[in-house]
Amino acid sequence: MFLPYGEETLKLLVVCDWTDGENVVTSHRAVFLEGVGSRRKCGGGGSLEFSLGEFRYFVLKRSFIEEAVVHHISSNVTFLIFQIHSHYQNTTVSFSQTLLPNTSGIGTDRGLISILRPKQSMCTWYLEAADAGPVQSMAIPLSYSERDPVPGGCNLEFDLDIDPNIYLEFDFFETVIKFAPANLGYSRGTDPPPCDVGTGQDSRWRLQYDVYQYFLPENDLTEQVLLKHLQRMAKVPQVKANAIKVVTLTAIDKTSIYFSSLRVQGVIYNVIVWDPLLNTSAAYVPVHTYACSFKAMEDNCASLGRVSTKVFFTLFALLGLFICFFGHRFWKTELFFIGFIFMGFFFYILITRLTAIKYDVRLILTAVTGSIGGIFLVATWWRFGILMLCMLCVGLVLGFLISSVMFFTPLGNLKIFRDDLVFWLSFSCIAIIIPVVFMGCLRILNILTCGIIGSYSVVLAIHSYLYTSLSYITLNVLNRALNTDFRRAFSNVPFQTTDFIILAVWVMLAVSGITLQIRRERGQPFFPPHPYKLWKRERERRITNILDPSYHIPPLRERFYGRLARIREFFQEEQSAGERTPLLL
Repeated sequence: MFLPYGEETLKLLVVCDWTDGENVVTSHRAVFLEGVGSRRKCGGGGSLEFSLGEFRYFVLKRSFIEEAVVHHISSNVTFLIFQIHSHYQNTTVSFSQTLLPNTSGIGTDRGLISILRPKQSMCTWYLEAADAGPVQSMAIPLSYSERDPVPGGCNLEFDLDIDPNIYLEFDFFETVIKFAPANLGYSRGTDPPPCDVGTGQDSRWRLQYDVYQYFLPENDLTEQVLLKHLQRMAKVPQVKANAIKVVTLTAIDKTSIYFSSLRVQGVIYNVIVWDPLLNTSAAYVPVHTYACSFKAMEDNCASLGRVSTKVFFTLFALLGLFICFFGHRFWKTELFFIGFIFMGFFFYILITRLTAIKYDVRLILTAVTGSIGGIFLVATWWRFGILMLCMLCVGLVLGFLISSVMFFTPLGNLKIFRDDLVFWLSFSCIAIIIPVVFMGCLRILNILTCGIIGSYSVVLAIHSYLYTSLSYITLNVLNRALNTDFRRAFSNVPFQTTDFIILAVWVMLAVSGITLQIRRERGQPFFPPHPYKLWKRERERRITNILDPSYHIPPLRERFYGRLARIREFFQEEQSAGERTPLLL
């Protein structure tokens, strides 16, 4: 950031002025652009006045630069972090009106660090809307002392020399955050400690990084809510009090963390760097995401789900509700439901990983293939009547959901389960245990599956209209099967009022369906008899029993030809019989 005097061309930007007694003196960070000694003074008329540690709301406009000024900076403050936030429109914060990559930042959550010089008591930054149209923004300057670590002080990856920002990227599966390593604190007017000289306790390698995650209220994408909750993630005490600590990194760990993407669910991330020797800490600039785009023409944050998704899961939920209350009585319908889940799930994974077909086409093909799987399972039962094979499929579907619930808990974020082999072996073992445990009481297993699986289909249907974290019980497993990199992501989700209500609905439906079916099936046969044997026995009875009226019914082929002959006679003209005379007795 600092260049020596005497060079003909300096491309260094204005940062701050400082006061010496009563006079305002320009610091040595004055700017000479292309050899022209035109100096730009920090501050001026119409500037935005800020106080340390206080948030301020304002509106930025395109091509209209605002000055952000902080006065009366205490002498025990070593550096300032000025950060600005907006909803989804980009803003620019810079050390001067001339924008250069290494002295400015552009984004929805950006900040700059100003290292103060001796006797400096005033700082200025320049703000501008990077997107067209006015941008509602919020900014705050935070002060730190010489004992506090400097966030991003050992940056080697990003443009700024000292970069306190967190850089966020997301796709359908993952959200990744990256940040630059911090440096030890130092007093005004001294050189910063070297970043890569030694790894002992007197260097920056003793620093630790706590990564925090904060969930916004579900189904609320408004600007006011975001800016309000961002205030809880800017200062160190508020971050520790309100957010969830996900992981702690040491200086030897990579400064990049992966999370599962939660579409249309607002999440704020921040990193606190902690010096264990001095017991001091500092916060990076928080960053937020909804894992979707507000500017996209189709499938943006405003549209929660595609029409095809809503139709698919609505029909699936209607069938699931029927199974929840009447599945055991209508055994063949339940087998179709189970076969649909089995075949549809594996086919969707296969077609997604091997082809680049559009989502709507994939969903239609999944519905068709799932229906074929359901018909095949029903046909297998009708022809062969192997009860154990059908109940194995039923038990595995219930085991899949129970295993998904277990890995939906913090158990799924254990480091050991980031290995795919360990994860899938553990997942499969839990799923297989369920049908094995209930092998002696198959009717109970079947009724439990009807109630739990059938009612959970309602949860999936609700998610296509309204966000709920309960849908990620199975979606996390699906995402891991679809994307091999998903294993490194922390799959944390919020659990708020909406989720408690939907969980209560799920439990109520499951308990009601299970109770109703147990009471109705009391005293009834455990399972219906083999359909093919019944059909064969009935056919033989009709052939041999002459007293049975069906015995006198011609075979199907003869009846078909008889109907066809009648239709043919209907279209033929009536033949003349000649002269007709009365019969004379």
